[in-house]
Amino acid sequence: MAIEPDTKDWTWVLGKACPECGFDASTTDERDVAGLLRANVAEWPAVLERSDVRVRPDERTWSPLEYAAHVRDVFRLFAVRLDLMLTQDDPIYPNWDQDETAIAEKYNEQDPLVVATGLGAAGRALAAAFDAVPAEAWSRPGRRGDGAKFTIATFARYLIHDPVHHLWDVRK
Repeated sequence: MAIEPDTKDWTWVLGKACPECGFDASTTDERDVAGLLRANVAEWPAVLERSDVRVRPDERTWSPLEYAAHVRDVFRLFAVRLDLMLTQDDPIYPNWDQDETAIAEKYNEQDPLVVATGLGAAGRALAAAFDAVPAEAWSRPGRRGDGAKFTIATFARYLIHDPVHHLWDVRK
């Protein structure tokens, strides 16, 4: 059975702690996001070495491998969006359907070692990109196609909830 697409608008995590994973992006300093990314990236190889890496806990939930492939692609996508925010005035990000990508890219059929390598490289590159954001650039704006508005600061805080939450997903 196919996973039901996630249609929630997760921007609410910018204002309060997530009741599921407990992460509170509203109290996170954007300059700490690079370090949080590196810490998160370091946790995924152990997840991807599990014998049940391809097993979905139920028919509505991704497997650990699918979550990891998603996190890898989120890191890649956010690197592109961060670059847009740094190089363009108030860009509108191209739309991305995470569920469509998971199906098209056959996340659960990918090699866990390849996913681990890609996730690590993408996460470290994104962390380095956030480390390189000039102090005066944190207020630069950007928008999703649905109209959600971000600054680089809120974008960073919004981003970090995703890999933290998904690490929680695979450990619960």
